[in-house]
Amino acid sequence: MNESGKPDTTHFGYREVPTADKQKLVGEVFSSVAGNYDLMNDLMSLGIHRVWKRYFVATSQVKMGDRVLDLAGGTGDIAALLKERVGADGEIVLGDINAGMLTVGRDRMIDRGNVRGFEYVQCNAQALPFPDASFDAVTIAFGLRNVTDKDAALREMHRVLKVGGQARVLEFSQVTAEWFKPLYDFHSFSILPKLGKLFAKDAGSYQYLAESIRQHPPQEALKGMMEAAGFSRCDFRNLSAGIVAIHTGYSI
Repeated sequence: MNESGKPDTTHFGYREVPTADKQKLVGEVFSSVAGNYDLMNDLMSLGIHRVWKRYFVATSQVKMGDRVLDLAGGTGDIAALLKERVGADGEIVLGDINAGMLTVGRDRMIDRGNVRGFEYVQCNAQALPFPDASFDAVTIAFGLRNVTDKDAALREMHRVLKVGGQARVLEFSQVTAEWFKPLYDFHSFSILPKLGKLFAKDAGSYQYLAESIRQHPPQEALKGMMEAAGFSRCDFRNLSAGIVAIHTGYSI
């Protein structure tokens, strides 16, 4: 434990590393895969991530005119879907700690003609540079498991939400069907790194990403963490037998 009472080490995949080093190590992974981010998600989910993301946004309470913060915004997939819901009068703030990912996301959004109503902010989810009650909704998709201090990030998400605002987390989670677990593990640890090496010339990053999924809190644990961070009416929904889950909480 350090002086603040927090552990001196944390997990980076299955490795135990100094807490202060994790952000840098995760940054290196995403700097490496930034140009192949969509490919990465296709390899990890067999392409189903596109359906999950559409469902994630479609079932949110986001409406016309809202201001929404999309954390770990990656290449802008969620932000683009959110903009369709907030319309011309709404605003999407795409935040990511990694400059490479943020640049790729901004360039792709511009290439798609998505310019007006978007803001790009390089920020750490554990210490958001926004005033209290700044957003109608906060989303984070496939990013929370890479945050060093998840509790701090959830508290920050709660802080920047307006009263009645909704937080939504889409993340790989714990598979619920016992028969499917061996197949899922085989894909994650035997197939995925080889595909990463073949298509992205980077087996190590894909190995880490598979390990990071197993280290992420399972469904009930994450729900409890959201409640501890101050959210109310917390709940989750499993998709694809628990390969991913959508967690929801509200600021009241």
